Amino acid sequence: MIATAGFTAIRALGGAFGAILLVATWLRYRRRGISRLNLIITGLVSMAIIALAVVPRLFNRLFDTFNFQQGNQQQLIGALVFAVFILFALVLRTSSNTDANAASIRQLIEALTVQSFDHAEADRLVPPGDKLVVVMPAHNEADNIAQVLASMPATVEGLPVATLVVDDASGDGTTEAARKEGALVARLPIRRGQGMALRVGYEVGLKLGGTVIASLDADGQHDPDELPKVVGPIVRGETDMVIGSRKLGQFERESHVRHAGMYLLSGLVSILHGQRLTDVSSGYRATSADLMRRLDLKQDQYSSEILVEALRHHARISEVPITVRARASGVSKKPSSLKYGYRFSKVIFQTWLR
Repeated sequence: MIATAGFTAIRALGGAFGAILLVATWLRYRRRGISRLNLIITGLVSMAIIALAVVPRLFNRLFDTFNFQQGNQQQLIGALVFAVFILFALVLRTSSNTDANAASIRQLIEALTVQSFDHAEADRLVPPGDKLVVVMPAHNEADNIAQVLASMPATVEGLPVATLVVDDASGDGTTEAARKEGALVARLPIRRGQGMALRVGYEVGLKLGGTVIASLDADGQHDPDELPKVVGPIVRGETDMVIGSRKLGQFERESHVRHAGMYLLSGLVSILHGQRLTDVSSGYRATSADLMRRLDLKQDQYSSEILVEALRHHARISEVPITVRARASGVSKKPSSLKYGYRFSKVIFQTWLR
């Protein structure tokens, strides 16, 4: 029984904790650090802890209802069980609030970036009618991006090419280097990751009237001359999305771990969706505008979301062989292999579970 002398120390500790939590919550509310709703919730929990410590018999009926009888510490176990349920509910509430706040921040940054985009310059540089918009996410690629942009073809499969660089808050002059080569530039105000850079690029690309939207890396690993292979099947109406696969083509291996990870992640996506894919982490891809409008993209860090989301919509997806070279200069922005694999897998499952 909780009221027995054997639990005096536990009761004293619980009562002190409840009192401290109550006072701290009130002080935070007075400083406008929390809302009134949080004050009420935390206050009720604090007072319940204090009441359980000071007058435990108030909860006897509750314990009896769930058959936590006096003796053998059953009521203490009951109190812990109730506490776990309450804690779980509070964690879910906090997680929900965190997701809502993250979504609001994401939407704000996207809106600011799209709003600041120079549409007057786009009207001057982008030809009217059907076009291919090539989106290039970039962070601190000033040394590489000029060479990539200089290699960009003027037309692909009969479509004029509009190149859009999305600068993920670079600090090395990436924006200036891209504009010097005649590319359109949208710049994120703070660094958010490749996923958001691509998402902003897709949105702007649709506004520019792109009928096909392609993406490739700004570090020189992807060859713009291979765009016809990636874009052609979509132009011909054979598929909705094309993935450039280094597994089907040629590539310079970064490390044995990353090489193995490519097989594992591709196998995971293939199993989850019942379609064999060889290179789900490839950033060289093309998507029809019709499919792009249907996709619900939320991920900031990794670009794999668009592929899994397209699979979730039962889109027609095919792969073509490409050549992937080692980056021209600079260092990769990817985290360690294990961290990259974990985060990549997390994105795959989160998108699959929608």
